[in-house]
Amino acid sequence: MAISYNKLWKILIDKKMKKIELMKAANIGTTTLAKLSKDQQVSMEVLSKICKVLDCNIGDIVDFIDAEEANND
Repeated sequence: MAISYNKLWKILIDKKMKKIELMKAANIGTTTLAKLSKDQQVSMEVLSKICKVLDCNIGDIVDFIDAEEANND
């Protein structure tokens, strides 16, 4: 299974929030932000912090997709 954070980026656009603002508000590091940008795995703690800042649930910011489907994109 692959991970996609496309929903997260759409929420940030809707809220007119920049990635750097999210990073500061959620108290996450630049390395973690880079992992999110590359659709890499991050800890549940990080996802929880982001959800708290954005007032949403985890399903609102992350999708699990079939690895073959991800490779076709």
